[in-house]
Amino acid sequence: MRTAGWSRARPVETHTPQGQELRPISQSDEVRTTDCQTPTMEAFVVAPAGFLLAVLWFDLMFDVQIRRASTPAANGAALSSISAYYRRVTTDARPMNNLVSVAMLATLVAIIVEIVRADPAWCGWTSLPLALGPMAFALTRTVPNAIWLGAATGNADDQLSRALTIRRDHMICFASIAALIAVQLLAAA
Repeated sequence: MRTAGWSRARPVETHTPQGQELRPISQSDEVRTTDCQTPTMEAFVVAPAGFLLAVLWFDLMFDVQIRRASTPAANGAALSSISAYYRRVTTDARPMNNLVSVAMLATLVAIIVEIVRADPAWCGWTSLPLALGPMAFALTRTVPNAIWLGAATGNADDQLSRALTIRRDHMICFASIAALIAVQLLAAA
């Protein structure tokens, strides 16, 4: 948390209106300064969480191509595009696709350290479910569905159903990670 305080400053010439004399600031004069302390734990939570939010944003750019009431031909083209995207990011991108898991782990570790330090206590405890929810979704539903969709198996109805599920999961995760970042920034303010 940023704090303001009083400190001793080195002598500096002051500028006064014309006709008045200049006097140096003496060692005994106090000058108001701001401590530039960086809220480190919040930064360690926000950095990987911000990365996760960016990944979710890119995923959502593909997910929104699907429309429930759209024509089968339009959904077919959208499913093909989404399938190709998820094949690239879940299967073809190995080992870079593991970076998302590393960001999740880094976020969790930083939140746990924040809780242990009680710095501030409400921030860590509020952040923990906001992080765990999306991570549980990703590990148990979203990633397996994305891998399945990327493999382009099953019929069009099954693919449409999974694409809609992935989109819903991504929207929930996006809101939760955005709330996590907001909590951290509020604690740092």
